[in-house]
Amino acid sequence: MDFLIFLFFVVLVVILISIRQINEYQRGVKFTLGKYSSTIQPGWRLIIPVIQTMKKVDIRVKAVDVPDQEAITKDNISAKINAVIYYKVKDAAKAFIEVENFYHAVSQLAQTTMRNVVGEMDLDELLSNREAASRKIKDIVDNLTDPWGIAVENVELKDITLPEDMKRTIAKQAEAERERRAVVIKAEGEVQAAVNLQKAAEMLSTTPGALHLRTLSTLNDLSSDQSNTVIFALPIEVLRAFDRMAEKK
Repeated sequence: MDFLIFLFFVVLVVILISIRQINEYQRGVKFTLGKYSSTIQPGWRLIIPVIQTMKKVDIRVKAVDVPDQEAITKDNISAKINAVIYYKVKDAAKAFIEVENFYHAVSQLAQTTMRNVVGEMDLDELLSNREAASRKIKDIVDNLTDPWGIAVENVELKDITLPEDMKRTIAKQAEAERERRAVVIKAEGEVQAAVNLQKAAEMLSTTPGALHLRTLSTLNDLSSDQSNTVIFALPIEVLRAFDRMAEKK
């Protein structure tokens, strides 16, 4: 009887120390005699001591900061770039078995890929199309980490730091571009003004008395301020009238 009670307590103790709790955001990778046997879902599970072992793997989305990387663009311009990569474990068994430390492996892979992608792009393309560079880095890292059971959710380029002399050069380029636009806009305005003046001149020349009326209207506008000195311009139509009178005589 005493032996049965002792055996019962031994079994109870073994069961109690064999209980493992796996949270909802975790998956358990179970090994039996050193060999992978199954992936355990959340809840309370029994792991037989000595014979079985279990490793917990967090499957939540992880945000890994990729430190500053010195990269050279396709047009041989040095730049420091950092990024953040979001990924999660989709297969706990592969993430634990296929790679020794997937946290470190993903970070190192992202750094190398980011330098390679930046080296294939011009500086202007990199600055103006950062989303395309992020998508390319994401696709490459996602394909390479797929055998590890890792799914890359997103990659974002956080900051691109350029040398001071390059910043000044870009500023001068932007200033020159704004001046070019200003000159072009002014020239286009002159062309439009010339076209409108041409139309106005044609209308005034084809309508008898129109130029004289326009002259009188201008004089009326100037007469409102007595400080103005008015130089009266004789309309060309008056001169033409004198010419016609002379011809008739």
